[in-house]
Amino acid sequence: MDPHDRPRREKLSRLRRELLELQEQFGKTLEVALAGTPLVKGSVYEIARRCGNPQCRCTRGQLHRNIVVTWSDQGRHRMRSLPPERVREIRQKSKEYARFRRARAEVSRIHDRMVAVLDRIQELRREIP
Repeated sequence: MDPHDRPRREKLSRLRRELLELQEQFGKTLEVALAGTPLVKGSVYEIARRCGNPQCRCTRGQLHRNIVVTWSDQGRHRMRSLPPERVREIRQKSKEYARFRRARAEVSRIHDRMVAVLDRIQELRREIP
């Protein structure tokens, strides 16, 4: 056994542990994508606005309040009013969409890190023939 080989083996060991930790993180993050819950792209919030009728109460400051969901579709902003009985459902599906997108970004970061660790492992394991 070459005494100069010990630092290389220790580096390999650390990299293997790091790779296994990344694999575990990757699996946990993928659970979000595999959940299968419905997703709604958009944001749910309350708006207050005037209707345009000159005799309406909104011209005196009592604005019309509405819960809406907004989203972008092919570069255009869309808005839809929500009936009160659907607000909770759509809000939850919107939160799930945001959670999915964060998990998707995390999968990408973990993947990039895994590839970098694999590259370093390859360098340390490679021998000259």
